[in-house]
Amino acid sequence: MLKSLFGFDPRNMSVKTEILAGITTFLTMAYILAVNPKILGDAGMNPDAVFTTTIIASVIGTLFMSILARLPFALAPGMGLNAFFAYTMCMAMGYSWQFALTAVLIEGVIFIILTLTNLREAIVNAIPLTLKNAISVGIGFFIAFIGLQGSGIIVNNEATLVSLGHITSGTALLAMLGIVFTAVLLILKVKGAFLIGILLTTLIGIPMGITHMDRVVSTPPSIEPIFMKFEWGSILTPNMFIAVLTMLFVDLFDTIGTLVGVSTKAGMMVDGKIPNARKAFLSDAIATLTGAMLGTSTVTTYVESASGVAEGGRSGLTSFTTAVCFLLALFFAPLFLSIPSAATTPVLVLVGLMMMTPVVKIDLNDFSESVPAFICIIFMPLTYSISDGVLLGLISYVIINLLSRKFNKLSISLFVLCLLFMVKYFI
Repeated sequence: MLKSLFGFDPRNMSVKTEILAGITTFLTMAYILAVNPKILGDAGMNPDAVFTTTIIASVIGTLFMSILARLPFALAPGMGLNAFFAYTMCMAMGYSWQFALTAVLIEGVIFIILTLTNLREAIVNAIPLTLKNAISVGIGFFIAFIGLQGSGIIVNNEATLVSLGHITSGTALLAMLGIVFTAVLLILKVKGAFLIGILLTTLIGIPMGITHMDRVVSTPPSIEPIFMKFEWGSILTPNMFIAVLTMLFVDLFDTIGTLVGVSTKAGMMVDGKIPNARKAFLSDAIATLTGAMLGTSTVTTYVESASGVAEGGRSGLTSFTTAVCFLLALFFAPLFLSIPSAATTPVLVLVGLMMMTPVVKIDLNDFSESVPAFICIIFMPLTYSISDGVLLGLISYVIINLLSRKFNKLSISLFVLCLLFMVKYFI
């Protein structure tokens, strides 16, 4: 039953490992339950309703990934995409949140069409192997940076953009302790090291006054204020076209980057291709469509899935466990939200380290390969965007090899992608 439902193979997989991996993935991405209502609330949406919708959309998307694609990846409203929704479309450009939800709905429909025509899978297959390895490494730096920033180890600096925070007190100190303890657990090969690390760091935060737990159980708020609220009159306007196109590019390559990077690290790639890629993309597209109906920004595959993969998750049973955890969070929100960001920082940092292993497959002596790979890697954390790293890496790969007259490395599909990506930066 587990094999037919989730692709679970008892010969090289363990039920215990898959479940622990799923819980670990959930705990590392549970921050979205607190962050998404805050961000979309700034756009004028009801934060309580957004909390419930965030969970339902995450459950639906992750279940599709679990049962349809049978892969250990979890989905939720994407960070960055929700910020674009609220702060760019609604606050900076002046659109209503209903207009933005309509754009997400259209994006979801387009994604389903692109997936059914195999276009998304063709794009993935066109990406050179060097860049696929670079994507994994870049994501490693990116998620480590997210963790360090979220705990205050790395802070904003007006002169240098970033600098070291106060690591001898507060959340930064707690995160540093968590990194040390979790690293020791990994070195000692303790099963469930990441999950134990999160729980241990959370407990240490209690006497430090960082972990707060007032209640355990709560009733889920209604989603009625944001359910199926669309602005149909704006569908054929130029503004809607630009909004949809922008969200389409960002989400497409965030998802491609995450699936390629995590699959590469997990050793799941078959002949350079993601297993069940079409079904994975379809799961992502369906999640975006249903998320818009429920009332949330674009739902996408989460890079934090790498934490569950690093814990040993390899099948849909891992993502199914994550979906169950999200469902429980609907009723135990205060308990899950009591886990401080400092407790998930150690996992994000150490998974970032693990994501770097494909760097040895990049030929650093061949600059036609290593320069585009480095651009892909370095731009992910510095632009705070997986998609920008992927796009700039591929554009540079085509231009550098074209000017170097290494035509045998290039294909028509690469040229087409390069031109499309360049257009994205000029519109």
